[in-house]
Amino acid sequence: MTIGIPRALLYYYYFPLWRSLFTNLGHQVVVSAPTNGEMLEEGIKQTVSEICVPIKVYNSHVIELLKKDVDFIFVPRFVRNNGREWYCPKFLGLPELVKYSIPEAKEKMISFDIHPKIDDTFDAKDFLPLCDYLNVSKRDLKNALKKANEDFLKFRAFMEKGYDFERALSALDGIDNPPPFKKGALNILLIGYVYNIYDPLVSMNIIQKLRDMNVNVYTFDMLNEKFIRNPKEKGKKIYWVFTRKIYNTVRRMLLDDEIDGIIHLTAFVCGPDSVVGKLFELDCDKYQKPFMTIRVDEHTGHGHLQTRIEAFVDMLKYKTKNAM
Repeated sequence: MTIGIPRALLYYYYFPLWRSLFTNLGHQVVVSAPTNGEMLEEGIKQTVSEICVPIKVYNSHVIELLKKDVDFIFVPRFVRNNGREWYCPKFLGLPELVKYSIPEAKEKMISFDIHPKIDDTFDAKDFLPLCDYLNVSKRDLKNALKKANEDFLKFRAFMEKGYDFERALSALDGIDNPPPFKKGALNILLIGYVYNIYDPLVSMNIIQKLRDMNVNVYTFDMLNEKFIRNPKEKGKKIYWVFTRKIYNTVRRMLLDDEIDGIIHLTAFVCGPDSVVGKLFELDCDKYQKPFMTIRVDEHTGHGHLQTRIEAFVDMLKYKTKNAM
């Protein structure tokens, strides 16, 4: 059978695990095409206007997979992590958001609750519903998930070497393309959720744009989870899983003299970011670290983004030059 995986939201974090799991269970994984304007327009038409652009993007990918006539579409509900942190409400309600926005997807959805105990491996009991969906034994599921966990840890190891998502995924597949870090270049921490910074349409390829300006780009998922879970200086307690990750990353990297500046890429009307974004501003002001917020939605243009990051990079170069 073919299992469709939308190229959106947590695809940009957990896809290596999902691909390995379904492949080792004997099924073909089909991924939707990279986001483009035509796809997004379809997603917007079938999604309530008040919700954030990542959900509109997600629905556009579900529609794309329906056109491919896959047997199933994987739409998991991530609930909480470590028993203490909750996923953003959009993940808690994702299956309902999809099936009430796109009724024809309802009969094809594989959906169940996931409660990871730790960040980088999963317990078979979270995936037990797959036994019924795909008619596989618990033993086969356990073996497939063991291999999937191993593949995911290999992928995370590449990320922690500074690879971005696509490069790490290629390296996992045996095509090694090391990250283009340049000695003497500016170092910028690009902070934001993976589905914002890696989606080519939402981010408008900001990573490549910065690299074209001779900038080394770092993201939160390039850091070890144990490292970012325990910042040297305690700050506010954040109870959303990925919001805590990006907040603790900033708290850590504020003390790193090698980081010249921080850019926060956020989607318009993001609830958790409306809280943590202000904390970033206050902390960066306290530590005198240059900081800029870029808010994007379906109407944001490339010219706006290009102008903002060019001005920020020029300011950092001027600051660095005068500090020498």
